[in-house]
Amino acid sequence: MRRRAGALAPYFLVLPGGLWLAIFFVVPMAVMLSVSLQTGNVVDGFTQTFDVGVYADAITTYDTQFIRSLIFGLIATVATILLAYPMAYWIAFHAGRNKSNYLFLVLLPFFVSFVIRTVSWKFLLADDGIVLGNLKDAGLLPADFHVLATSFAVVAGLTYNFFPFMLLPIYVALERVDPRLLEAADDLYANRRGVFGRVVLPLSMPGVFAGFLLTFVPATSDFVNAYVLGGTNTTMIGNIIQTTYLTNADYPLASAVSFILMAVLLVGIFVYARLLGTRDVLELSAR
Repeated sequence: MRRRAGALAPYFLVLPGGLWLAIFFVVPMAVMLSVSLQTGNVVDGFTQTFDVGVYADAITTYDTQFIRSLIFGLIATVATILLAYPMAYWIAFHAGRNKSNYLFLVLLPFFVSFVIRTVSWKFLLADDGIVLGNLKDAGLLPADFHVLATSFAVVAGLTYNFFPFMLLPIYVALERVDPRLLEAADDLYANRRGVFGRVVLPLSMPGVFAGFLLTFVPATSDFVNAYVLGGTNTTMIGNIIQTTYLTNADYPLASAVSFILMAVLLVGIFVYARLLGTRDVLELSAR
C-alpha cells in the first residue's frame, strides 16, 4: 500500500496544476477553436459550419500586421538582451552585498500597472512634453519633430515594459557561475575577453534562452504599447484581435487570428529551440 502511495505521489503533486491548466487553458482553447469555425453574427447568432476559409481570410487580410508584430517583437527582444545583459552581468559580479538592492531598484517601476507605465511614456514622448518640448524650445530639435505614432515609440515601449523578463533569467544564470571557474581561467592566462567568451557567456546561455522566450512571445502579441504609443501605421496583430473581438464582435475571425498568431509563435519557438536548443544550451553549460 505504501509503495502504491509512493508511486502515485508525483501524480498527486501534478494534479492541481494539471487541472488548473485543463480548466483555464485547454477548455478555453477548445472553445475558441470551435468558435473560429462558426459563421454568423451577434444579432442572428453563430452556427457551427466548420468554415476553415476564415483562416485564409485572416492571413490575407492581416498579413501586414502579423509581419509587423513579429518584427517589433524581435527588435524589442534583441534590444532587451543588449540592455539587460550588461546590467545583469554588473549586478551579478560587481554589485557585492548590494545585489538585492540593485535588483529591487530595477524592478521598482514595475510594481506600477503596465498600462499606467505605458501612458507615462506617452506623456514623456509627447510633442510638447517634458523631453521633446524642452529640446524644441532650446532649438535642439525642429518644431515638427515627433516620436509618438512611430515604430520607434512602440518598440521602445515594448523594450521598457518587458525588460525584467530578460534581466531576471540572465541574472539568475550569471549568479550561478562558479567563481572558481573564473579563477581557473585567470590562472591559465586567459584575458578578460577569453574568460567572458569561453566561460561566462556559455554558462549564461540558459538565461538568455529563457529570457528570449519570456520576452518575444508577450511582446509580439502585445496591443497596449501600439495602442497608446503608436498610430495607424504601427498597428500590431494584438490590436486587430482586440478590435475584432470587442468592437466588431466578429468572434470567428478574432478566434482564427488568435490561433494563427499562436501557431506562428509556436513554430518560431520550435525553430529557435532547434537552432539554439535546450540540449545545446545545456551542453554549453556543462563545459
